[in-house]
Amino acid sequence: MRRSAALLILILIGFAFAVGANDGIVRFGLITDTHAHDLDSPLEGKWMSHTQDRLSAFTVAMNEWAPNFIIELGDFINGWVVLGADPGDPARISDILAWADGLYDQFDGPSYHVIGNHDLYNLNKAQYLSILEMEATSYSFDVGGYHFVVLDVQHAADGSDLANTYTGVAGFVPDSEFEWLQADLASTDLPTIVCVHQPLDESAGDIEAWGRATVLNQDALRDLFVEDGDVIAVLQGHEHTNGHQVLDGIFYITFEAMVDQNTPTTWAQVTLDPLARSLVIDGIGVQESYQLTYSDK
Repeated sequence: MRRSAALLILILIGFAFAVGANDGIVRFGLITDTHAHDLDSPLEGKWMSHTQDRLSAFTVAMNEWAPNFIIELGDFINGWVVLGADPGDPARISDILAWADGLYDQFDGPSYHVIGNHDLYNLNKAQYLSILEMEATSYSFDVGGYHFVVLDVQHAADGSDLANTYTGVAGFVPDSEFEWLQADLASTDLPTIVCVHQPLDESAGDIEAWGRATVLNQDALRDLFVEDGDVIAVLQGHEHTNGHQVLDGIFYITFEAMVDQNTPTTWAQVTLDPLARSLVIDGIGVQESYQLTYSDK
């Protein structure tokens, strides 16, 4: 009887420890703007021939840290155009994407992609999806007590898909994706993280510099996030530099690029704690670190 009672106590203690050790915490690794290539772009200061070393360093570290998943925020490949060198045959870009994805898949767990503008310099979306074995460029998923939304803003202002394009084209979310996003956000009351390539928080000064926002209907997207009430953060790339601001109680965080720009290998380790309502970013390399607390909406 005593042995049974003691065994039961040990089982309960073990169960309590297992539950308490996690407490719903979600962890993920994040990179952006890898610009995978087999050449460098010296006039841009992008040393892309270091792709393998950088992606491998990331996946080795992630396998040791053992997060729930990893995600990259776009411009996973550079595309054919390099400045200051012979770019070679553009047909090999498909192989570069497949090669980079093989390195990324060395992580022993779920991995996700966000489509960026460079990813379509030499490809269309059907090719991109086929190579990465993805079903869609905009999608959502749940991990623990959090909801994650991946947006595709690689559309022209008329709503058509961008394909085989080049720099200078603004992003846009067409009606069909916007309606999907509305329905998706309405379907859950979990704290929500939005992942996108081009930033959605550009200020008037940013827009004046380019004459337009990098996502033309950023205001409508931000209004939707506020109306929904569950979005706590928007994670962004594209700018190749750190950035952070709070708009209407939502964190907009822009991450430093993975590509070598005379910078060390760079990524972020993100921890979400539902009890503390915290979003903690541990920056590696030149990525900034943040300790943020979101409101209980």
